[in-house]
Amino acid sequence: MKGMLNQDLQPVRLMSIRLAAEQVNIYEFATLDGSPACAFEPGAHIDLQLKDDLVRQYSLLPGDDGRLRVAVQTDETGRGGSRFLAREAHVGDVYLVSRARNHFPLARSASHSVLIAGGIGITPLYGMAVELARSHTSWEMHYAVRSEARTVFGAELRGYGNRVRIMHSDRPGEGRLDIAKVIACAPAGSDFYCCGPERMVDAFVEATAGLPPANVHVERFSATTEVAAEGGFEVRLERSGKQLFVPQGSTILQTLRDAGFAMPSSCEQGVCGVCESRVLSGEPDHRDHVLSASERARGDTMMICCSGSHGPLLVLDL
Repeated sequence: MKGMLNQDLQPVRLMSIRLAAEQVNIYEFATLDGSPACAFEPGAHIDLQLKDDLVRQYSLLPGDDGRLRVAVQTDETGRGGSRFLAREAHVGDVYLVSRARNHFPLARSASHSVLIAGGIGITPLYGMAVELARSHTSWEMHYAVRSEARTVFGAELRGYGNRVRIMHSDRPGEGRLDIAKVIACAPAGSDFYCCGPERMVDAFVEATAGLPPANVHVERFSATTEVAAEGGFEVRLERSGKQLFVPQGSTILQTLRDAGFAMPSSCEQGVCGVCESRVLSGEPDHRDHVLSASERARGDTMMICCSGSHGPLLVLDL
């Protein structure tokens, strides 16, 4: 297979596994030589290569000791990453991780931040809460979770007092999270963040539809749009000197793989960012949930697992 992209992976050792909540474990990794792992900002995630053909993305938890920590909910119906970690990972095992990437960054200049989390979607938002509290910035969090047993970081979050509201769906008396009301009651000029199940994110997107896009930040677990598989265009790989035709029914990623190129990917739905590729010319047909509206308008990068082309030729820096 032809290698085309330097993934810059680093070996790390699994140092501990800690139960954080029902079906949720925290996995802690350190570099092999004890040097600090990659630096990162709240909202960032890493690609964790568990096996040759098993790469998954996990949000990084806050920490100042140079180690990497992720909280993973075991999902028996998922794509295999959480099951592998729950059943086969052992302290002392060595894995590969990428540098941290952040498609869900915290806007530090916001006058007020509203964090809305559902279930395991608390993981990127917890780091934001820690940073906002540390910097004495105005913020609030609304966290909907099934039960007390499923509540991740419950003790830590309750330490922030009335800034944090935790609602359990198995306790009707606690009320239901009304996302539209939360948005409407927030101070003018607030920035809004949401990560959680699809239904929650859809409600959040609807409630924030009239707000400036720069003030609305979303991270999804899965895509809500179809991948671009219409085909009918050419892709020129500038560094490799190859030009390939993308046929109907195929994506750019699959076309490259069929031609023998080893291309990294994970979700193949446009939500993780692993396959992001630089566009040198042409007009991408964006179908991802990673790029912002301004990044899409620039047209200089795209997710080749799900996006296509509006024109007859795309030139990629591959």
